[in-house]
Amino acid sequence: MDDATIEAVIAAERTLLDPAIRTDRAALEHWLDPEFTEIGQSGRLWTRAEILDDLLATGQSAFETAELTEPQVRQLAPDCYLLTYVVHIGGRRSRRSSIWRFRAGQWRLIFNQGTRI
Repeated sequence: MDDATIEAVIAAERTLLDPAIRTDRAALEHWLDPEFTEIGQSGRLWTRAEILDDLLATGQSAFETAELTEPQVRQLAPDCYLLTYVVHIGGRRSRRSSIWRFRAGQWRLIFNQGTRI
C-alpha cells in the first residue's frame, strides 16, 4: 500500500467530518456506498437511508471542531481499506473504524463504527 492511498483514505474520512458535507444530501449520497451501514456509539445498527435522514434532520455544527487523530490504514482486500482513528468533537472523544472501498474511480464509505472513549 502506498502513501497516496493512505492519504486518500484519511482525506475521504475528513471530508465526511465536514459539517457542510454532513448537511448536504447529494454530497452524502456521493460518499456513502449504497451498501453502507453503521454501528453507532449506542450500539444501534443504522442503514444508509436512516443515516441520511438522521444527519439531515439534526444539527451538525459540533463537527466544525472535529479533529481526526491517530489514523491507521490497513488494506483488507484489493481496493478495500480499514481506517481506524480517534475523533475529538468538542469535549467528546470516540474511537472509530471505517471501511472504504475504491470503485469506478471514487472512494465510498461502506461501513463505520464509533465507540465512545
